[in-house]
Amino acid sequence: MLTLYDAPRCPFCARARIALAEKGVPYETVTVDLADRPAWIYEKNATGRVPVLEEDGWLLPESGVILEYLEERYPEPPLLPADPGARAEVRLLVHRFDLNLGSSYYAFRREEGGAAGRLAGCLARLDAGIAAWRHPYGLADVAYLPWLLRLRQLQGYDLSPYPALVDRIARASERPAVAAEVELLGTLQPA
Repeated sequence: MLTLYDAPRCPFCARARIALAEKGVPYETVTVDLADRPAWIYEKNATGRVPVLEEDGWLLPESGVILEYLEERYPEPPLLPADPGARAEVRLLVHRFDLNLGSSYYAFRREEGGAAGRLAGCLARLDAGIAAWRHPYGLADVAYLPWLLRLRQLQGYDLSPYPALVDRIARASERPAVAAEVELLGTLQPA
């Protein structure tokens, strides 16, 4: 049985939860309080960050790596397209997201100067990219949706200027794995 070291508020953990649910993989959860990290989490991941996936004593940190592992270990249903070029495009989307929108989101949450403008620019680029996107729901969605859901539900951020994002969120939220994440966010206090 897999164990996921998890924090409900963490968008990186949400990636792992959504992918596990999409794959139908059973797992146990150990919740980690990010405000008061237990010393033992550093034995699971030297950085003390979550998510960490554990199976029979084998540990795997980092959400992006966990997503790739789950895709390879549990290939059905696939979250990456079959075509190698299309797979590479999806991986590039995830990589660019991690470089851009993720850091803008955290800067916005910390109320850093200029962060709101930076976040709006990232969202505009993501919106334009998704409007032209030819890929069905998959790994790229799993990679970015947790941040958008948190912006909307926990930060009260208005996503209406980004119609492709709003549409993609609405369609993805019809999936049980994403709907469960939306429901989880409904139980959390705004940050």
